[in-house]
Amino acid sequence: MSKTILITGASSGIGKETAKLFQSKGWNVIATMRSPEKETELNQLENVLVTKLDVLELDSIQKAFSEGVQKFGSVDVLLNNAGYGAYGPLEAFSREKILRQFNTNVIGLLDVTKSVLPHFRENKKGIIINISSIGGKITFPLGALYHGTKFAVEGISESLHYEVAQFGGQVKIVEPGMIATDFGGRSFDFSNDENMGEYQKIVGALMTAMPTMAQNASPASVVAEVIFEAATDGKNQLRYTAGEDAKMLMANRKQYDDATFIGGIKSQFGL
Repeated sequence: MSKTILITGASSGIGKETAKLFQSKGWNVIATMRSPEKETELNQLENVLVTKLDVLELDSIQKAFSEGVQKFGSVDVLLNNAGYGAYGPLEAFSREKILRQFNTNVIGLLDVTKSVLPHFRENKKGIIINISSIGGKITFPLGALYHGTKFAVEGISESLHYEVAQFGGQVKIVEPGMIATDFGGRSFDFSNDENMGEYQKIVGALMTAMPTMAQNASPASVVAEVIFEAATDGKNQLRYTAGEDAKMLMANRKQYDDATFIGGIKSQFGL
């Protein structure tokens, strides 16, 4: 009997590539997104259910999960992938934007997970895969909000794995580096106020550095392969790094003390 994965944020990037990969491997896929009516590719594939799920709307979470179980019988893997990155000086963000960043990347992840946990507990199995980032282990300038959410995902995941182990479940964390997706487009929310002159040097440094960083970006398919590995390798492994840049940065972070590593980041950004 085919296994089933439920994916949030499947309309593009990592989510979409993961949906296509799992489908090609014979899995059933519940590909969820905020605007399923706009999807033209995944809904042409066999054993793929494209349905609405907005992590900010509790009703849509429960409806998508129920629809998936009704169609495929059960869910074996949950991939919490939906999210975006808010960057800029903290002072430049409205409280509304601050809440949206944490509600999407953290509270939404918790709400989706809570909706699936009773099903996993009843079946005495299930794997939760949370998309974190190297940004959940290290930080770049002007990412207080984004990095705050990804550090939270790391802590939530590591602690939750003790809980779900009580009924045979697992939690796994995938930490990508820079990925060639639309993260620099609709998944990237930049705020700035040019009247705050003190911050403009660091804003300029980030804008200058991003194109260079993007040259080392991995395709989303690389992350999808790591997600498939995490879902199927049978290992009791918590963290998986995805992308060569991520592996290098994480190795450096382990090797150097704070002052040395942060000094290297400053140098990279010309600060």
